[in-house]
Amino acid sequence: MTDPYDGGPTRNPSGLFPAGPPTRPTYREPHPIDGAAVLLGGVVATTWLLFFGLLGANVRGYAWWTVFAGGLAWLAALVLVRHGDRGVATGVAIVVGGGWSIATAVVASRWMASGDWPLW
Repeated sequence: MTDPYDGGPTRNPSGLFPAGPPTRPTYREPHPIDGAAVLLGGVVATTWLLFFGLLGANVRGYAWWTVFAGGLAWLAALVLVRHGDRGVATGVAIVVGGGWSIATAVVASRWMASGDWPLW
């Protein structure tokens, strides 16, 4: 077997390493998400939700402040996805989902304990 580029003899490939360029194209993420960016977004979103949650004097206030702060954080995450760091946006989205879940659990447990809907 001869090499078509220089005319010299070549060996048959063993199959362990590819003989040439891949036969199919390889696609790569143009903006890969970094784990440190996800962690940073999570820490910032946790702090954001904590500060807004502390503004509520009772369960109703806590729930509404958490919904409001989470909505603002989601808007910021959407802007980050389009124009900024998608890793940070991922961390924000994960933490906001968890924060809203916690607020829902608090409202539901208060509702079950008192029998009165706490948000109105």
